[in-house]
Amino acid sequence: MTTKVKIVIVGAGMAGISAGCVLRENKQTDFLIIEKSRSVGGRMATRRIDEGKVDHGAQFFTARTARFQTAIEQWLARGLVKPWFGEHHARYMSPNGMNALAKALANELPVRLNTEISEIKEQDNGFLLTTTLGEKIYAAAVLVTAPAPQAKALLIRGQLPLAQPVIDQLDAIRFHPCHVGLFQLREAPPLPESGHLDNDLPEGVMRIVDHYQKGISAAHTVSVYMTGAWSLRHDDNTDRDILAEVSTIVAPYIDPRHVLSVQLKKWRYAEAIEFLRQPYMTVTAAQPLLIAGDAFLAASDKATHTRLESAFISGVMAGEALLNV
Repeated sequence: MTTKVKIVIVGAGMAGISAGCVLRENKQTDFLIIEKSRSVGGRMATRRIDEGKVDHGAQFFTARTARFQTAIEQWLARGLVKPWFGEHHARYMSPNGMNALAKALANELPVRLNTEISEIKEQDNGFLLTTTLGEKIYAAAVLVTAPAPQAKALLIRGQLPLAQPVIDQLDAIRFHPCHVGLFQLREAPPLPESGHLDNDLPEGVMRIVDHYQKGISAAHTVSVYMTGAWSLRHDDNTDRDILAEVSTIVAPYIDPRHVLSVQLKKWRYAEAIEFLRQPYMTVTAAQPLLIAGDAFLAASDKATHTRLESAFISGVMAGEALLNV
């Protein structure tokens, strides 16, 4: 099978979705978003556990830029998001789970799921992308929104002539993993009214969220996020051992007698601890091949960490750069 389009976006997380929205809003329809998973959203991830539901990636987002705030206002008007907590700096959530927001934003975009790109090769008039099933996709321009290590591996497999500064920049981006324990409980844990707690927690725990109190679940389903440093130290442990230790650590908040079930989600590229102060990277100039994502912060962004907003802005600015293709 062979496909030919003007622009291919690899990855349907927030960066890929926002880039696609820019193209669509500017009447560019000859593009395709390729996603290896069975759903869009990336770390905007939601899982069902019996009658309950859990967000187990991004829990909320904030706005530090006028551009992202404008988008949030539009989402509020559509009922896609609502304020969750934070009197002076609102934290927004999706009432049907974060993945529902991603699906709503991508609803009118040309997305192909369950399709993994194995390599990207440069040609005289653009690029040839090959899927793991052997499908050929020809494009005049490509935007890769996978995490930097995966993006680099993809380009190297295609034997693209990468300049040393490009390699150095990709290598400079470093991630910590994140282990998330997903608990199903008989009754509510001792958390604030919002269901969210991220301070005065045991060492190694970053946040705890009860999704019943959050308002997205019919049952008390709880996400326990371990810090990047803790997750890195335990990354080689078995899932069973990780869950056993997480359960012991959070016992003051999650009584073992109330636990109905427990699962583990491991995010390999959860937190960019080293990132770039630029909204996207240009890999090849003559024929546009760009890399974007939450590890690329616009120069005007003074934040000290990456977040959903940085992925949104990165995708928007990369999408705008592709409008002249």
